[in-house]
Amino acid sequence: MTDLAARTWDVIVIGTGMGGGTAGRALAEAGLSVLFVEKGPAGYRAEETPLNPGMADPVARHLRGFWPGAVAATVNGVESRFFAPLGSGVGGSSVFYAATLERPEPHDLDEVEGKPHPTGGWPVSHATMAPWLAKAEAMFAVSGAPDPLTGAGADSLRPAPPLDPGEAAMMERMRASGLHPYRLHAALRHVEGCRDCLGFKCPLPCKMDGRSAGVEPALATGRAALLDRCEVTRIHGDGGAVSHLEALHRGQPVTLRARAYVLAGGALASPRLLLASASEAWPAGCANGSGQVGRNLMFHLNEMLAIWPARGGPAFAGPTKAIGFRDLYHVEGARFGMVQAMGIAAREGEILHYLRMMLARSPLLRRVPGLGQMARIPAALAARLLGEAQIFVGLLEDLPYPENRVTWAPGDGDTIRLDYRFRPEVLARRKRFRRLIGRALRGQRHLFLTRGPELNFGHPCGTLRFGADPATSVLDADCRAHGIANLYVADASFMPTSMGVNPSLTIAANALRVADGIAARMQGGAHG
Repeated sequence: MTDLAARTWDVIVIGTGMGGGTAGRALAEAGLSVLFVEKGPAGYRAEETPLNPGMADPVARHLRGFWPGAVAATVNGVESRFFAPLGSGVGGSSVFYAATLERPEPHDLDEVEGKPHPTGGWPVSHATMAPWLAKAEAMFAVSGAPDPLTGAGADSLRPAPPLDPGEAAMMERMRASGLHPYRLHAALRHVEGCRDCLGFKCPLPCKMDGRSAGVEPALATGRAALLDRCEVTRIHGDGGAVSHLEALHRGQPVTLRARAYVLAGGALASPRLLLASASEAWPAGCANGSGQVGRNLMFHLNEMLAIWPARGGPAFAGPTKAIGFRDLYHVEGARFGMVQAMGIAAREGEILHYLRMMLARSPLLRRVPGLGQMARIPAALAARLLGEAQIFVGLLEDLPYPENRVTWAPGDGDTIRLDYRFRPEVLARRKRFRRLIGRALRGQRHLFLTRGPELNFGHPCGTLRFGADPATSVLDADCRAHGIANLYVADASFMPTSMGVNPSLTIAANALRVADGIAARMQGGAHG
């Protein structure tokens, strides 16, 4: 640690998830010296730790690579505390993710005729992002089949293993009803012994995530190093540039220096660090001259449902994340999103977790003591009812509103605080989305599992959005902080809208784009 802290690096990358791991690898492969700084532990390569939102002990959570603190969320005025599916170790949340890397559609980023964009469009077009999306698909060994409606992924996807008989029969029934299902795009290499590893760390070189596709190849170049169990607590600078980082390594203070800095702690943790870095140079927090740091928080809204195999037809071999369709992505001028398998079993434990997540955000939990434990009864009944169903989810696009935000106050520790309120327009779109899904699945035995609106706390984004106007955004088109020459962001917080697909591929593609820009500037003599 002493040697790592003593040197001035070309780039320090804060966070090792989908954005940080990818950016760090690209920078190291471009010939730059890179130091990864990770709050959580490196872990063990052969471990198969599952994500466990029910674990409450912060020390145990930290050791397993989970974010140690709870989320303190105020949603529509109702306060609750729970553990979100967030990682804090090498690979970040991505080591636990379900490895779905789907491309956005042009109207996600651009103003398209007949499909107006809620912000007027991203500062970087879909056409500009397309080569980076393809490069990310190659880096993450994405397999699957092109979307028959858009052709997304046709130029770079690897072949996927065949569907099991139950899934193949489901796909045929969907086609017969007029839908256009396809094999989802997954960052799985499907090596011998592949178990998909959805929801837990992969012990094989199979699931591609921020660790396996990012940090590990970066370290193999010999130009990168890793400082784990090291929490950056403050960013220092003179206003126009970052000078150094203040951090705690295993509880001991350490100062870290580089020519450039890439912030990639995630859309919830990154704005907290910037707000915590208030100083004379940055009175409202680092990069917060616009007052936009932490604002415009978005998620996806989940519409979960169970789909059973046809009576008398082949059963499913087990829970997989194999099938999706985009027929409801954009309908009659309204933005919705894709529908896809979740890769989770309809077992009592999984159902109990979602019931408790719903109860944690309900005022009933405070009025009825022991209600959380009583949830075991309906969970057991639901597991018996659902049996061999596959669980699907409709991802409804969320939109940016300044009052939806991440906040920070001294003394919060590892607690993540956020305020969120459902706007009438998103509730109206949700109601219509449910009707469309139900209509599209006529002929399939299905059942909605969600009642009220459910935020997908694994898909936060938008809290440091990029844009051309420094008054309404935090970052410029290159994802460099407005007015700060050597501070960049490479996680989901850069996104001005949430899109209708999983964010992981777009995060990785943008991280490659950001890293390419940093390398070009440094090779041209910028950043000292």
